[in-house]
Amino acid sequence: MAAYFIAQYVVKNPELYMEYSAGAGPTLAQYGGELVAFDVAAEAVEGEAPGPQTVIIKFEDTEKAKTWYNSPEYQAVVNKRLEATEGYSVISQSMNPGG
Repeated sequence: MAAYFIAQYVVKNPELYMEYSAGAGPTLAQYGGELVAFDVAAEAVEGEAPGPQTVIIKFEDTEKAKTWYNSPEYQAVVNKRLEATEGYSVISQSMNPGG
């Protein structure tokens, strides 16, 4: 079942964020990730979003998404995003009704 890494945030340090982007992008294909959406001006229609920037990356399943996130390649750059932005990220399955 497909899984998605979804991040939404506001960029506080554009220079550091650009460094993150340059390092993170190449890690996706290696772990089967596909960039589905990259929107710097997403509009909240309910509640308060932490920021307008939204990124959605699709993986074959949750395990592949976690493998990418925890990979040495991504871990080498993720702290740049965490320092440069304020917001959140989640891994969500395409269909998980619970139970």
